[in-house]
Amino acid sequence: MNHKTLIAAAVLAAFGADPALAAPDLKVALIAGKTGMLEAYAKETETGFMLGLEYLTGGKMEINGRKLKVIVKDDQSKPDQARAMLAEAYGDDKVDIAVGTTYSGSAIAMLPVALEYKKILVVEPAVADAITGDKWNRYVFRTARNSMQDGLAAASTLKGGSVAFLAQDYAFGKDAVKAGKDALIATGSKAKVVHEEYAPQNTTDFTAAAQRIFDALKDKPQPRVLGIVWAGPNPMNKLADMKPERYGIVLAPNGNILPVMKTWKNFAGTEGTVYYYYAFPKNKMNDWLVAEHTKRFKAPPDMFTAGGFAAASAVYTALSKSPSTDSEKLIATMEGMDFETPKGKMTFRKEDHQAMQPMYHFRIKKQQKDEWDLLELVREIPASELPVPIKNKR
Repeated sequence: MNHKTLIAAAVLAAFGADPALAAPDLKVALIAGKTGMLEAYAKETETGFMLGLEYLTGGKMEINGRKLKVIVKDDQSKPDQARAMLAEAYGDDKVDIAVGTTYSGSAIAMLPVALEYKKILVVEPAVADAITGDKWNRYVFRTARNSMQDGLAAASTLKGGSVAFLAQDYAFGKDAVKAGKDALIATGSKAKVVHEEYAPQNTTDFTAAAQRIFDALKDKPQPRVLGIVWAGPNPMNKLADMKPERYGIVLAPNGNILPVMKTWKNFAGTEGTVYYYYAFPKNKMNDWLVAEHTKRFKAPPDMFTAGGFAAASAVYTALSKSPSTDSEKLIATMEGMDFETPKGKMTFRKEDHQAMQPMYHFRIKKQQKDEWDLLELVREIPASELPVPIKNKR
């Protein structure tokens, strides 16, 4: 054995013979609107993301022997801030993958940065269709559902009658209504959309908007449904105070976070669709999440907690299976990749990297055992029944 071999052996003995010990940390950026209008959503996403990595790594925060470091950044739900933070994550922090963000406007602003740096961005929880549609690029994957998945789920519950929409006047609201209309056509529903009402995100007085909706619906064929698509404090109680039932109008909410749905106790029997509710999925991963979250936070996990967990699973699965963190190798691994989530299996569709996933048709319970016992499951809507169109220009 020559002296160079002896020196190499000594170095390995000093630092450990396992080459993985010398491997650099895996770094992931999590960008979220932790302050600002959607901070409740962002905090849930971060909680779910960290719980997901804890579960998947058995508490070691390692993947294939390499330490996993998460860098959390607050974009304050400001598109310019989100864009700058993603560039910082890729350029200065040298992250392998980035995840984010909360506000759809900010997520759309981040997409060109992923393309510029040729680095993977996993979008969670922003839902605007454009993210995996006309604004998409091949470095973008999304674990969050998109507006069309929401719309298809809702449309699957409505076979006829008349529909009006109330939504917020920005990308999320407009995308959701367009998706709702397209979904009615795609599912073969005979329901007709008779009115669309858009209100500023900070609206507190819905009197005028509601009256316009009531006037548009009141003489139309039944059932007369007012679909409410709203991020943040939901206006359902305020709309109910105006007694839409006088005109034979029923409210149909999209799912929301638990603190909002807690205020719906007076709407027992009302039906809607939701991305996730803690009591619906039956699998080992969700069982752990519900038990652990309840133990630590004295409340069950919420929909954005589950979303953060799903994003963690996508990141963990990709980094575990890919031969390297090179973006081309990651893309090849992630296209068509199955990964387990609290909702069950999701799959990244190869054509646009949208995660295909189930949704849930719910009914608000009449008898609620405790403050979080809110919904009963009417039916899990499998991904196979949600024909999400491919809208990108790949």
